Amino acid sequence: MIPNLNIVPFVSVDNMMKLVMRTGVETFLTDLVTYIEEDFRRWELFDKTPRVGAHSEAGVIELMPTSDGTLYGFKYVNGHPYNTRTGRQTVTAFGVLADTASGYPTLITEMTILTALRTAATSAMAAKYLAPKGATTMAIFGNGAQSEFQAMAFKAVLGINKLRLYDIDPNATRKCARNLAGHGFEIVECATPEEAVSGAHILTTVTADKKNATILTDNMVGQGVHINAVGGDCPGKTELHRDIVLRSEIFVEYPPQTWIEGEIQQLDKSHPINELWKVVAGQAEGRTDNRQITLFDSVGFAIEDFSALRYLRDRLAGTGLYQELDLLADPDEPRDLYGMLLRSVKQDVKVA
Repeated sequence: MIPNLNIVPFVSVDNMMKLVMRTGVETFLTDLVTYIEEDFRRWELFDKTPRVGAHSEAGVIELMPTSDGTLYGFKYVNGHPYNTRTGRQTVTAFGVLADTASGYPTLITEMTILTALRTAATSAMAAKYLAPKGATTMAIFGNGAQSEFQAMAFKAVLGINKLRLYDIDPNATRKCARNLAGHGFEIVECATPEEAVSGAHILTTVTADKKNATILTDNMVGQGVHINAVGGDCPGKTELHRDIVLRSEIFVEYPPQTWIEGEIQQLDKSHPINELWKVVAGQAEGRTDNRQITLFDSVGFAIEDFSALRYLRDRLAGTGLYQELDLLADPDEPRDLYGMLLRSVKQDVKVA
């Protein structure tokens, strides 16, 4: 992309938005699904570790690293549910992709928008294998920053065209409905979670509050639905009543992380769960029964970010939608970093 290896391409928020809109949101999402599926099929090649979190009463700051042996990627991400009170985002992020052979970074990018896209793409990818056949209707509980991305991904990948929206804040529901108007959805703004559940084949929970919550109670969930549980993504935060989890066939990304952060933190570790990568790789079955309740206990994992970074790198070529960062020191003699510093002072003097 850039011949000078000491210059690192940086994708700003502005350029990310231009790239997504130039590509088309649905195309961008379906492309991401392809890349995530490719990496899930080679899951065993990756270094894997639960994300490293620094938790506080206000929220969490996390690092999410992984490598396939050739490339290394990481994401810095925060989760601060009360940021909206001061006009800030609940979640912000940036990421880095690097060459393992040299250790040189090859891409730096905003990942607030990219994370929203990859989270939605991962949800839709999971639903390809877990949702009931012929699903047309999705209920979304929590109509904040992630909701529209989820809706667009499920439309692009599964053909979902009916949405039932619910949020404790009616303004959030109106915002979501307004943003999705004209995108081919039949939208119902619901006054209660019970109303939202009615007739829905897929139930997506994307709430932000950092606490054990019961967004869905056991009596609200009937046979044959797929639950896309996205909001529970840190210790002590859940969205589903424990009895729903017990009734479901559970699919997770990386068990050591999901046991800490997901809905399954409510269960004993002897409870059976399924790893989603095995389903994608054809090593295990997804949905096997029309009456089955399937649950994708999504907490977000570093390999999905790696896939998104890899896709962005490939998609970026030839677009010009990046800035060149003079990030890496490049002395004429690799052992003479101090000499490089001295020469810079002399150059400044000459310019003056």
